[in-house]
Amino acid sequence: MAQLESSITTDRLTLRRFAPGDLRALSVLYGDESVTRYLYFGTRDHVQTQLALEKKLAQPVGITDDNVLPVAAVLTSNGRLVGDFMLRWTANEHRQGEIGGSLAPEFHGMGYAPEIYRELLSLGFNTFGLHRIVGRCDGRNAASIRSLEKAGLHREAHFLENEFVKGEWTDEVVLALRRSEWLIGQTAR
Repeated sequence: MAQLESSITTDRLTLRRFAPGDLRALSVLYGDESVTRYLYFGTRDHVQTQLALEKKLAQPVGITDDNVLPVAAVLTSNGRLVGDFMLRWTANEHRQGEIGGSLAPEFHGMGYAPEIYRELLSLGFNTFGLHRIVGRCDGRNAASIRSLEKAGLHREAHFLENEFVKGEWTDEVVLALRRSEWLIGQTAR
């Protein structure tokens, strides 16, 4: 999946590039208010989702100084799209990354998000040689914070009312993992 030319398969999931055929499942995902509650945007209709998918499909594959890798998470057993995730990173001397995503509500609590995040961490550290990867969450989004912690990230900061989102001041929790910590965890397995 370096540059996501191919996919990554776990026991339960396949992580791959988005395809035009993902539009319907993405429309359902982002049409759900419980999915977009803590995101910067509200629910999306079919046309808005199509525009967002077109942007994902147009994302360059090559490595530049600032990269975003959109990742479709699908069930390996039947190809059903269960989530929209991403790895963002810089290829400059700072080698910083960020992971994040949205999972369909019917798949919450099954360990899919931490499983996806672990693969994105592996990709960031092992393939792109990143030094540090963060996950940023609305402070009220306890489920996402737990998922990032289960993937191995630790809380670094809790910013109080630092962003004005959807008409209200919100907290932001930042979790992070450094490559050295990741390598220690991989050796312990």
